[in-house]
Amino acid sequence: MTHRHVATLGMPSCAVVGAGVLGLCTAILAQRRGLQVTLYDRQPPGLGASYGNAGYLACELIDPLSTPATLRIAPKLWLDPNGPLALPLRHLPKLLPWLIRFLGAARPAAVASSQQGLRALNQASVPAWKRLLNPLGLGDHLVQSGYMLVWESENKQAEARSHARRLAACGISTRWLDRAALIKMEPEMGPQLSCGLFFPEAYRVQEPYSLVSALYDAFIQAGGTFAEVGVKRVQPVENDEVLIAHTEGEQRFDKAVICAGAWSRSLMKLLGLSVPIEAERGYHLTYRDLKGPLNYPMGSAERRFVMTPLESGLRVVGMSELGGLTLAPFKKRYDVLKRHACALIPGLKAQSEQCEVWMGHRPTLPDSLPVIDRHPHYQNIGFAFGNQHLGLTQAAVSAELLWKVMENEPTDVDMNLYRVNRF
Repeated sequence: MTHRHVATLGMPSCAVVGAGVLGLCTAILAQRRGLQVTLYDRQPPGLGASYGNAGYLACELIDPLSTPATLRIAPKLWLDPNGPLALPLRHLPKLLPWLIRFLGAARPAAVASSQQGLRALNQASVPAWKRLLNPLGLGDHLVQSGYMLVWESENKQAEARSHARRLAACGISTRWLDRAALIKMEPEMGPQLSCGLFFPEAYRVQEPYSLVSALYDAFIQAGGTFAEVGVKRVQPVENDEVLIAHTEGEQRFDKAVICAGAWSRSLMKLLGLSVPIEAERGYHLTYRDLKGPLNYPMGSAERRFVMTPLESGLRVVGMSELGGLTLAPFKKRYDVLKRHACALIPGLKAQSEQCEVWMGHRPTLPDSLPVIDRHPHYQNIGFAFGNQHLGLTQAAVSAELLWKVMENEPTDVDMNLYRVNRF
């Protein structure tokens, strides 16, 4: 049976598919534009990739995943049993077409476009989050915490200084930290650290899942509806409406937006669009109720993982595993994260068996840029997904830009970089 969504007081209706942090931002901004919104997800809000992120707004990550430099070291990272990159062999045949596009994204012109697109979103991310949260009374979820990036090897100091100069040229300020400064700021870190960069303007959230829960509560209080069902099809129909077919029936809306992360690909295919999105699996540990080991979010430049002190405890996030949507988690990935975390914070060894483990799916496109666009033929169907490692960072600004595109409003960003049919 097909149900037409009954809009409140004549308000136009909108469906948002995907109740992660980006879907919720999109739904809330739709409400601010006078739309009556129904949010769809196969599981409760915020239990996908939004649940397990590091909680840190990584605005300084302005390079795509595919560059000549990363491709040169990729084989070494893959072959290292304790490395940050994993390509499960059983998924490799399905992954090959994506990998070919990924290799092509390392061409100089492609890298420059990706850098431009990442910088534009990241520079606007914190102001966009404030514009979203403050009117809801949720501004205290965002904390200017600072962030430190550390190196262990003495021979990496020149690399660290070069990185600081490049960031400064992009308007990202850092402060140099020698070993003494690192130990003073983070007394429980291991003595093997050589140097670091401190990012004083960096932000984190108090707790990712608490943020998503608060956004969901605000959405419901503003008159939104949530349906915990799996969406099977998003289809344009007569009268310029959009049909949402799900596991319990069908509904019609005036507009629809797909924000389904790594699950967006099949919905896009049914709309006649081929989008090479891959499920990049990320792993995390959470040392519950552990407040002390770190004062600041911290990233290891050599080990390529991040640790963040959150309300729930210390979160350790890492691994880039191109393994698709169906494989079970690999226990050894958690063991690698434990090994790295204990190497930098020796005091964690006594608690390494009590930590919570989790794996989720990052939606990653070959050029590391998201899709923020509307359907080339159906102007009332929009898309916002594919923010890879920067989903939390870019959620609010992606939602803002999506609605500007949907309503034909000008932007300060070159939206061609995020076109759905750029591949």
